[in-house]
Amino acid sequence: MIGSSQPAQANALRRSSSRGATTATLTVLALIAFAANSVFCRLALAEPIIDPASYTAARLITGAVALWIIVVLRRNGSFGKSGGSWISAATLFLYAVTFSFAYISLSAGTGALILFAAVQITMIAVGLYTGERPRILEWFGLLIAIAGLIYLVSPGVTAPSTGGSVLMATAGIAWGVYSLKGRYASNPALITTDNFLRTVPLAIAVALLWSPVLTMTFRGLLWAALSGSITSGVGYVLWYAALPRLTATRAATVQLTVPVLAAIGGVTVLSEAVSLRLVISAVVILGGVGLAVSYQKPRRERQEPSASRGLEMGSSL
Repeated sequence: MIGSSQPAQANALRRSSSRGATTATLTVLALIAFAANSVFCRLALAEPIIDPASYTAARLITGAVALWIIVVLRRNGSFGKSGGSWISAATLFLYAVTFSFAYISLSAGTGALILFAAVQITMIAVGLYTGERPRILEWFGLLIAIAGLIYLVSPGVTAPSTGGSVLMATAGIAWGVYSLKGRYASNPALITTDNFLRTVPLAIAVALLWSPVLTMTFRGLLWAALSGSITSGVGYVLWYAALPRLTATRAATVQLTVPVLAAIGGVTVLSEAVSLRLVISAVVILGGVGLAVSYQKPRRERQEPSASRGLEMGSSL
Protein backbone atom coordinates (compact mmCIF):
# COMPACT_ATOMS: atom_id res chain seq x y z
CA MET A 1 0.00 0.00 0.00
CA ILE A 2 2.79 2.37 0.90
CA GLY A 3 4.61 1.67 -2.35
CA SER A 4 1.50 2.19 -4.45
CA SER A 5 0.68 5.47 -2.73
CA GLN A 6 4.02 7.03 -3.60
CA PRO A 7 3.39 7.26 -7.38
CA ALA A 8 -0.08 8.69 -6.68
CA GLN A 9 1.39 11.32 -4.40
CA ALA A 10 4.04 12.16 -6.97
CA ASN A 11 1.39 12.52 -9.70
CA ALA A 12 -0.71 14.74 -7.46
CA LEU A 13 2.32 16.90 -6.71
CA ARG A 14 3.11 17.25 -10.41
CA ARG A 15 -0.50 18.21 -11.20
CA SER A 16 -0.50 20.77 -8.40
CA SER A 17 2.81 22.20 -9.62
CA SER A 18 1.49 22.35 -13.19
CA ARG A 19 -1.68 24.16 -12.09
CA GLY A 20 0.41 26.62 -10.10
CA ALA A 21 2.65 27.33 -13.08
CA THR A 22 -0.38 27.78 -15.35
CA THR A 23 -2.01 30.19 -12.91
CA ALA A 24 1.20 32.19 -12.59
CA THR A 25 1.57 32.39 -16.38
CA LEU A 26 -2.05 33.49 -16.90
CA THR A 27 -1.73 36.09 -14.15
CA VAL A 28 1.50 37.57 -15.49
CA LEU A 29 0.15 37.76 -19.05
CA ALA A 30 -3.08 39.41 -17.84
CA LEU A 31 -1.20 42.02 -15.79
CA ILE A 32 1.06 42.84 -18.74
CA ALA A 33 -2.05 43.24 -20.89
CA PHE A 34 -3.66 45.66 -18.42
CA ALA A 35 -0.50 47.77 -18.23
CA ALA A 36 -0.27 47.74 -22.04
CA ASN A 37 -3.70 49.43 -22.20
CA SER A 38 -2.09 52.59 -20.83
CA VAL A 39 0.90 52.34 -23.19
CA PHE A 40 -1.28 51.80 -26.28
CA CYS A 41 -3.47 54.77 -25.36
CA ARG A 42 -0.46 57.05 -24.96
CA LEU A 43 1.07 55.77 -28.21
CA ALA A 44 -2.11 56.79 -30.00
CA LEU A 45 -2.87 60.09 -28.26
CA ALA A 46 0.55 61.56 -27.48
CA GLU A 47 1.26 62.60 -31.09
CA PRO A 48 -1.81 62.52 -31.70
CA ILE A 49 -2.59 60.06 -34.49
CA ILE A 50 -6.19 59.60 -33.44
CA ASP A 51 -8.62 61.65 -31.37
CA PRO A 52 -9.79 60.33 -27.97
CA ALA A 53 -13.42 59.86 -29.06
CA SER A 54 -12.45 57.72 -32.06
CA TYR A 55 -9.95 55.81 -29.91
CA THR A 56 -12.68 55.04 -27.36
CA ALA A 57 -15.10 53.90 -30.05
CA ALA A 58 -12.53 51.68 -31.78
CA ARG A 59 -11.37 50.17 -28.47
CA LEU A 60 -14.88 49.33 -27.27
CA ILE A 61 -16.08 48.00 -30.62
CA THR A 62 -13.05 45.77 -31.21
CA GLY A 63 -13.18 44.65 -27.57
CA ALA A 64 -16.83 43.70 -27.95
CA VAL A 65 -16.14 41.76 -31.14
CA ALA A 66 -13.12 39.92 -29.68
CA LEU A 67 -14.96 38.98 -26.48
CA TRP A 68 -18.05 37.87 -28.42
CA ILE A 69 -15.95 35.60 -30.66
CA ILE A 70 -14.16 34.09 -27.65
CA VAL A 71 -17.40 33.46 -25.74
CA VAL A 72 -19.20 31.97 -28.75
CA LEU A 73 -16.28 29.63 -29.49
CA ARG A 74 -16.13 28.52 -25.87
CA ARG A 75 -19.90 27.93 -25.79
CA ASN A 76 -19.99 25.96 -29.06
CA GLY A 77 -21.58 28.67 -31.15
CA SER A 78 -24.14 29.85 -28.58
CA PHE A 79 -24.13 33.20 -26.77
CA GLY A 80 -27.35 32.85 -24.74
CA LYS A 81 -28.39 34.94 -21.76
CA SER A 82 -25.55 36.91 -20.26
CA GLY A 83 -26.80 38.97 -17.33
CA GLY A 84 -25.31 42.26 -18.50
CA SER A 85 -27.13 45.53 -17.90
CA TRP A 86 -27.31 49.02 -19.35
CA ILE A 87 -26.23 50.54 -16.02
CA SER A 88 -23.07 48.43 -15.99
CA ALA A 89 -22.50 49.22 -19.66
CA ALA A 90 -22.83 52.93 -18.90
CA THR A 91 -20.19 52.76 -16.15
CA LEU A 92 -17.92 50.73 -18.45
CA PHE A 93 -18.36 53.37 -21.16
CA LEU A 94 -17.69 56.20 -18.67
CA TYR A 95 -14.45 54.47 -17.68
CA ALA A 96 -13.35 54.03 -21.30
CA VAL A 97 -14.12 57.55 -22.49
CA THR A 98 -12.57 59.37 -19.52
CA PHE A 99 -9.56 57.01 -19.69
CA SER A 100 -8.93 58.05 -23.30
CA PHE A 101 -9.40 61.79 -22.77
CA ALA A 102 -7.20 61.72 -19.65
CA TYR A 103 -4.27 60.27 -21.59
CA ILE A 104 -4.07 63.33 -23.79
CA SER A 105 -2.15 65.01 -20.99
CA LEU A 106 -0.93 62.25 -18.63
CA SER A 107 2.06 59.93 -18.95
CA ALA A 108 1.43 56.19 -19.01
CA GLY A 109 2.74 55.59 -15.49
CA THR A 110 1.04 58.59 -13.90
CA GLY A 111 -2.30 57.75 -15.50
CA ALA A 112 -2.13 54.11 -14.45
CA LEU A 113 -1.22 55.08 -10.88
CA ILE A 114 -4.13 57.54 -10.56
CA LEU A 115 -6.49 54.99 -12.11
CA PHE A 116 -5.35 52.20 -9.81
CA ALA A 117 -5.58 54.38 -6.69
CA ALA A 118 -9.06 55.62 -7.60
CA VAL A 119 -10.32 52.08 -8.27
CA GLN A 120 -9.03 50.69 -4.98
CA ILE A 121 -10.13 53.69 -2.89
CA THR A 122 -13.61 53.55 -4.45
CA MET A 123 -14.01 49.86 -3.69
CA ILE A 124 -12.77 50.25 -0.13
CA ALA A 125 -15.02 53.30 0.43
CA VAL A 126 -18.07 51.43 -0.83
CA GLY A 127 -17.17 48.57 1.49
CA LEU A 128 -17.15 51.01 4.40
CA TYR A 129 -20.51 52.43 3.34
CA THR A 130 -22.08 48.99 3.15
CA GLY A 131 -20.98 48.01 6.63
CA GLU A 132 -17.48 46.57 6.35
CA ARG A 133 -15.35 47.46 9.36
CA PRO A 134 -11.62 47.56 8.57
CA ARG A 135 -9.07 47.03 11.31
CA ILE A 136 -6.58 49.73 12.29
CA LEU A 137 -3.93 48.41 9.90
CA GLU A 138 -6.37 48.52 6.99
CA TRP A 139 -7.40 52.09 7.88
CA PHE A 140 -3.73 53.04 8.09
CA GLY A 141 -3.04 51.59 4.64
CA LEU A 142 -6.03 53.37 3.11
CA LEU A 143 -5.02 56.74 4.57
CA ILE A 144 -1.44 56.28 3.33
CA ALA A 145 -2.69 55.53 -0.20
CA ILE A 146 -4.97 58.59 -0.18
CA ALA A 147 -2.10 60.76 1.06
CA GLY A 148 0.10 59.48 -1.76
CA LEU A 149 -2.57 60.29 -4.35
CA ILE A 150 -3.04 63.80 -2.91
CA TYR A 151 0.72 64.36 -3.07
CA LEU A 152 0.85 63.16 -6.68
CA VAL A 153 -1.81 65.60 -7.93
CA SER A 154 -0.98 68.54 -5.63
CA PRO A 155 0.18 71.76 -7.34
CA GLY A 156 3.83 71.96 -8.31
CA VAL A 157 6.24 72.08 -11.22
CA THR A 158 6.13 68.32 -11.78
CA ALA A 159 2.45 67.88 -10.94
CA PRO A 160 0.37 66.12 -13.62
CA SER A 161 -2.35 67.97 -15.51
CA THR A 162 -5.30 68.81 -13.24
CA GLY A 163 -7.84 68.11 -15.98
CA GLY A 164 -6.19 64.82 -16.91
CA SER A 165 -5.99 63.79 -13.26
CA VAL A 166 -9.69 64.50 -12.68
CA LEU A 167 -10.63 62.55 -15.81
CA MET A 168 -8.48 59.57 -14.82
CA ALA A 169 -9.84 59.62 -11.27
CA THR A 170 -13.34 59.58 -12.78
CA ALA A 171 -12.32 56.59 -14.89
CA GLY A 172 -11.08 54.83 -11.75
CA ILE A 173 -14.29 55.54 -9.85
CA ALA A 174 -16.37 54.27 -12.79
CA TRP A 175 -14.29 51.09 -13.03
CA GLY A 176 -14.56 50.57 -9.29
CA VAL A 177 -18.35 50.86 -9.45
CA TYR A 178 -18.44 48.50 -12.45
CA SER A 179 -16.31 46.02 -10.53
CA LEU A 180 -18.55 46.11 -7.48
CA LYS A 181 -21.71 45.65 -9.52
CA GLY A 182 -20.36 42.36 -10.84
CA ARG A 183 -18.43 41.14 -7.82
CA TYR A 184 -20.50 37.96 -7.39
CA ALA A 185 -21.05 37.22 -11.08
CA SER A 186 -21.20 33.51 -11.86
CA ASN A 187 -19.80 34.05 -15.38
CA PRO A 188 -17.88 37.37 -15.41
CA ALA A 189 -16.44 36.86 -18.91
CA LEU A 190 -19.91 36.41 -20.40
CA ILE A 191 -21.33 39.41 -18.52
CA THR A 192 -18.39 41.61 -19.51
CA THR A 193 -18.90 40.60 -23.14
CA ASP A 194 -22.56 41.63 -23.00
CA ASN A 195 -21.67 44.92 -21.33
CA PHE A 196 -19.03 45.61 -24.00
CA LEU A 197 -21.63 44.94 -26.70
CA ARG A 198 -24.01 47.39 -25.00
CA THR A 199 -21.34 50.11 -25.08
CA VAL A 200 -21.12 50.02 -28.89
CA PRO A 201 -24.03 52.46 -29.55
CA LEU A 202 -22.67 54.77 -26.84
CA ALA A 203 -19.22 54.64 -28.42
CA ILE A 204 -20.61 55.44 -31.86
CA ALA A 205 -22.63 58.32 -30.38
CA VAL A 206 -19.61 59.97 -28.75
CA ALA A 207 -17.62 59.61 -31.99
CA LEU A 208 -20.44 61.31 -33.91
CA LEU A 209 -20.58 64.14 -31.37
CA TRP A 210 -16.82 64.57 -31.82
CA SER A 211 -17.07 64.35 -35.64
CA PRO A 212 -16.14 67.99 -36.40
CA VAL A 213 -12.64 67.36 -35.02
CA LEU A 214 -12.18 63.65 -35.69
CA THR A 215 -8.59 62.56 -36.35
CA MET A 216 -8.00 59.02 -37.57
CA THR A 217 -4.94 57.32 -39.01
CA PHE A 218 -4.19 53.66 -39.59
CA ARG A 219 -1.66 53.56 -36.75
CA GLY A 220 -4.08 55.24 -34.35
CA LEU A 221 -6.83 52.75 -35.17
CA LEU A 222 -4.31 49.91 -34.88
CA TRP A 223 -3.35 50.87 -31.32
CA ALA A 224 -7.03 51.24 -30.39
CA ALA A 225 -7.88 47.87 -31.95
CA LEU A 226 -4.99 46.14 -30.16
CA SER A 227 -6.09 47.71 -26.88
CA GLY A 228 -9.69 46.61 -27.40
CA SER A 229 -9.20 43.12 -28.78
CA ILE A 230 -5.95 41.94 -27.18
CA THR A 231 -5.09 43.83 -23.99
CA SER A 232 -8.76 44.31 -23.03
CA GLY A 233 -10.62 41.37 -24.60
CA VAL A 234 -8.04 38.60 -24.37
CA GLY A 235 -6.56 40.17 -21.22
CA TYR A 236 -9.88 39.85 -19.38
CA VAL A 237 -10.28 36.23 -20.48
CA LEU A 238 -6.79 35.40 -19.18
CA TRP A 239 -7.54 37.17 -15.90
CA TYR A 240 -10.83 35.35 -15.38
CA ALA A 241 -9.09 32.04 -16.12
CA ALA A 242 -6.55 32.73 -13.36
CA LEU A 243 -8.99 34.12 -10.77
CA PRO A 244 -10.51 30.85 -9.50
CA ARG A 245 -7.09 29.86 -8.15
CA LEU A 246 -6.36 33.23 -6.52
CA THR A 247 -7.69 34.50 -3.22
CA ALA A 248 -9.30 37.94 -3.25
CA THR A 249 -6.36 39.33 -1.27
CA ARG A 250 -3.79 37.87 -3.66
CA ALA A 251 -5.76 39.09 -6.70
CA ALA A 252 -5.81 42.61 -5.30
CA THR A 253 -2.17 42.47 -4.29
CA VAL A 254 -0.77 41.32 -7.64
CA GLN A 255 -2.53 44.22 -9.33
CA LEU A 256 -0.14 46.52 -7.47
CA THR A 257 2.29 45.72 -10.28
CA VAL A 258 0.13 47.23 -13.05
CA PRO A 259 1.09 50.92 -12.51
CA VAL A 260 4.74 49.91 -12.23
CA LEU A 261 4.58 47.91 -15.47
CA ALA A 262 2.81 50.82 -17.19
CA ALA A 263 5.51 53.24 -16.03
CA ILE A 264 8.22 50.89 -17.33
CA GLY A 265 6.38 50.66 -20.64
CA GLY A 266 6.09 54.44 -20.82
CA VAL A 267 9.82 54.87 -20.26
CA THR A 268 10.98 52.13 -22.66
CA VAL A 269 8.42 52.54 -25.44
CA LEU A 270 7.50 56.23 -25.22
CA SER A 271 10.71 57.63 -23.69
CA GLU A 272 8.65 59.30 -20.96
CA ALA A 273 10.48 60.86 -18.04
CA VAL A 274 9.95 59.53 -14.53
CA SER A 275 9.83 62.33 -11.97
CA LEU A 276 10.82 62.02 -8.31
CA ARG A 277 7.22 62.95 -7.44
CA LEU A 278 5.91 59.95 -9.40
CA VAL A 279 8.40 57.57 -7.76
CA ILE A 280 7.56 58.78 -4.23
CA SER A 281 3.82 58.71 -4.94
CA ALA A 282 4.04 55.21 -6.40
CA VAL A 283 5.87 53.89 -3.33
CA VAL A 284 3.38 55.53 -0.95
CA ILE A 285 0.21 54.57 -2.85
CA LEU A 286 1.22 51.01 -3.66
CA GLY A 287 2.59 50.52 -0.16
CA GLY A 288 -0.61 51.81 1.41
CA VAL A 289 -2.89 49.69 -0.74
CA GLY A 290 -0.66 46.66 -0.21
CA LEU A 291 -0.87 47.19 3.55
CA ALA A 292 -4.65 47.47 3.40
CA VAL A 293 -5.29 44.37 1.28
CA SER A 294 -2.67 42.15 2.90
CA TYR A 295 -4.16 42.26 6.38
CA GLN A 296 -5.26 38.80 7.47
CA LYS A 297 -8.22 38.44 9.83
CA PRO A 298 -8.06 35.89 12.64
CA ARG A 299 -9.00 32.43 11.39
CA ARG A 300 -12.31 32.36 13.26
CA GLU A 301 -13.38 35.62 11.56
CA ARG A 302 -12.04 34.94 8.10
CA GLN A 303 -14.10 33.50 5.29
CA GLU A 304 -12.14 34.97 2.43
CA PRO A 305 -13.72 34.11 -0.93
CA SER A 306 -11.76 33.04 -3.93
CA ALA A 307 -10.94 35.90 -6.25
CA SER A 308 -13.55 34.82 -8.76
CA ARG A 309 -16.22 35.77 -6.22
CA GLY A 310 -14.62 38.72 -4.47
CA LEU A 311 -13.89 42.35 -5.20
CA GLU A 312 -11.77 41.40 -8.15
CA MET A 313 -14.51 41.06 -10.79
CA GLY A 314 -13.51 43.76 -13.18
CA SER A 315 -10.92 45.19 -10.83
CA SER A 316 -8.42 44.47 -13.49
CA LEU A 317 -7.43 47.70 -15.28
